[in-house]
Amino acid sequence: MRYLHTMVRVSDLDQSLDFYCNKLGLVEVDRWDNEGGRFTLVFLAAPADAEKAREHKAPLVELTYNWDPEAYSGGRNFGHLAYRVENIYDLCQRLMDAGVTINRPPRDGHMAFVRSPDGISIELLQEGDSLPPAEPWASMDNTGSW
Repeated sequence: MRYLHTMVRVSDLDQSLDFYCNKLGLVEVDRWDNEGGRFTLVFLAAPADAEKAREHKAPLVELTYNWDPEAYSGGRNFGHLAYRVENIYDLCQRLMDAGVTINRPPRDGHMAFVRSPDGISIELLQEGDSLPPAEPWASMDNTGSW
């Protein structure tokens, strides 16, 4: 398992970049604009981690800016922790066997979400290429929110 990033939703991208980059000192290492989803993702790293973050896509802070205004309350602005895993099916099975709810099953062999006991959303991402779809995951419905 390898730590990837922490995602935080922001309401004003320019103001947030001013804080995180100009004031706090993080550096922008990647940016994705998604026209269809109407959002921008900006990935930031500490200066000492910037080269490693560019190469390995970790460790990062992900700023998510939704183009349509949204009021964030109750922790909605904090998104999730993300970890890359060797085998997403094996880990999800181990978690489920331990009593953890798989909120978003890895139907695509690539991504799943679970929640910590405190309700923190945790994204699990398959290392390398997605695994072929497999049961019971391929037909499993989402449970709760993720």
